[in-house]
Amino acid sequence: MYSQNVVEIMTTYTIELDGEVLKVGFGEPAQNNQIVRDAAARLEQMTATGELKGGPLLKINGPASLPVACVLVHKVAHLYGAIGVFDPKLGKYVISVTHNPVYKLGDLID
Repeated sequence: MYSQNVVEIMTTYTIELDGEVLKVGFGEPAQNNQIVRDAAARLEQMTATGELKGGPLLKINGPASLPVACVLVHKVAHLYGAIGVFDPKLGKYVISVTHNPVYKLGDLID
């Protein structure tokens, strides 16, 4: 049953947490100025509801424009000890932000 009180925060960019992987992707066509607002709103919602709780590592996988990638990392970097971003050419995650001594900048992880 769909409640009328439920507000769809975003349709231009999708963000879902699957274990330690933040799966991201484009939704309805829009310009980056709208997409970054929608991505930020979704991440704020996920944090407020406890879906994004933080931890030692978050992996990000999926397409993102440069402005959207900046918003994604900015919003989660303070919650997680390290952020790995998937590189399809390497088939691995590249540690791009780290405050966790277990992960070094540039490390490749599965």
